[in-house]
Amino acid sequence: MAEVARRRPRSLAHDVVDALGGRIRDGSLAPGEKLPTEAAIMEEFGVSRTVVREAISRLQAAGLVDTRHGVGTFVVGFGDAATFRISPERLETLQDVIAVLELRIAVETESAALAATRRTPANVEALRGALQAFTNAVEEGRDAVGPDFQFHLEIARATQNHHFLDLMATLGGMMIPRARLEPPGPLTPERQGYLRRVNAEHESIVDAISRGDAEAARAAMRTHLANSRERRRRLAEAT
Repeated sequence: MAEVARRRPRSLAHDVVDALGGRIRDGSLAPGEKLPTEAAIMEEFGVSRTVVREAISRLQAAGLVDTRHGVGTFVVGFGDAATFRISPERLETLQDVIAVLELRIAVETESAALAATRRTPANVEALRGALQAFTNAVEEGRDAVGPDFQFHLEIARATQNHHFLDLMATLGGMMIPRARLEPPGPLTPERQGYLRRVNAEHESIVDAISRGDAEAARAAMRTHLANSRERRRRLAEAT
């Protein structure tokens, strides 16, 4: 009986992993979406906090989720099926983050242009929803990493090319520079002002995509990501 008791929590954790992992892979829990709280998962599956934490640890190891202390756990990709993944330890320095921004500039400028020519009304609605979520978070004094990632993910979705979406999903929320470089917590006035400027850049991208202007969308995305890269470069030079 003692052996059964020792194994039971592990078996329960496996059940939770299977259920949540299945929702991630079938799209019920989309990349960028926040997982339910520990308490909600405990209630849904009738398990202890220990079981929930073990399950989340397994989901992290499989590359399905990423936990940001003080913020929550977010879906970051489709797990082991992904052949490309940038691990957290490869995003520990400013130079690492700048390198990812260079990759994003190459990919996302074309993604924005394609989105402008292929977007559907539903895509535009989703983009505006992500934009509003970003605005709300900033005005409430939160860092808006989740809505920021969701915004870029919705642009990839609007290309109607699943390779763009898959790549963004495998990068996950860690592709947002401040997710790695800035501590969680209430925004300072300086950070809030910066995020309002970011929001204005997002608005320019959405406007260009909405009116079907591929060149304007490409230029707006390049400006947005280049601004972020230059800010990180200045920080790197100052340290």
